[in-house]
Amino acid sequence: MSGHRWAARAAAGAAAVALTVTGGAVAQADDDIASLGAEEIADRSRDALLGVSSLHLSARGSLDGSGDPMSVDLTLDREGNCAGGVDMGEDGSVEIVKRAGDVWLKPDKAFWETHVPVGGSTFDAILDGRYMKAKADDPRLLTVTEVCDLDTFRELIKDNADAADRGTLTKGRETEVNGEPVIPVTRAQGDERLTVYVATDGEPYPVRIAVRGPGEEGTVNFSGFDRPVPARTPSADETVDVTALLGRSVKPV
Repeated sequence: MSGHRWAARAAAGAAAVALTVTGGAVAQADDDIASLGAEEIADRSRDALLGVSSLHLSARGSLDGSGDPMSVDLTLDREGNCAGGVDMGEDGSVEIVKRAGDVWLKPDKAFWETHVPVGGSTFDAILDGRYMKAKADDPRLLTVTEVCDLDTFRELIKDNADAADRGTLTKGRETEVNGEPVIPVTRAQGDERLTVYVATDGEPYPVRIAVRGPGEEGTVNFSGFDRPVPARTPSADETVDVTALLGRSVKPV
């Protein structure tokens, strides 16, 4: 599974736990969230995440059964802007910047060698450490641009909330994540355990998701809620317009 699809899988995992419950009582703002039941906490967490305009997502692990670790680090918003990157280990890494209708990608040498074995070294030489720039609506780049849009993850959350089989939700004991007080809620479904750590101070955001199961192990961290995506885009000196380049036999990145 390529890195961008892994990022989407990570977000789907977040949705599957944080936010699997429909119906039930809706908790009020003055409730002590740690005192609520697992389903009510999941409701609160889902609503809080659906309400944000932007966030920072950091994920690491193996969620495709291959055992190969990958990492994703993205700041993204509901306008489709994003900045960050995907690291696929030995398969290479890609830096990503998307702003309005344009997207900039900077694959490393290992990425070209792995994903474009015929001609990849030529593309790498042409770029020479610079970003490749293209229109964000280029169909060959949709898997990247969709990951850069927070609304894509919001749809995953909604889809998982409507899932028929959500497993069993249980609440754990209060603990901390990066010094922040949280309450864990775990979904058990077959051999998979997926735990969301929900902030108990302020908005009940999901701040960490942990996935454990056969062939799957990973962690997704959420932070920077409602903070803007960095506005800087690569300069002309850092960029190669690769519209013609993309017309060659290059796999979607």
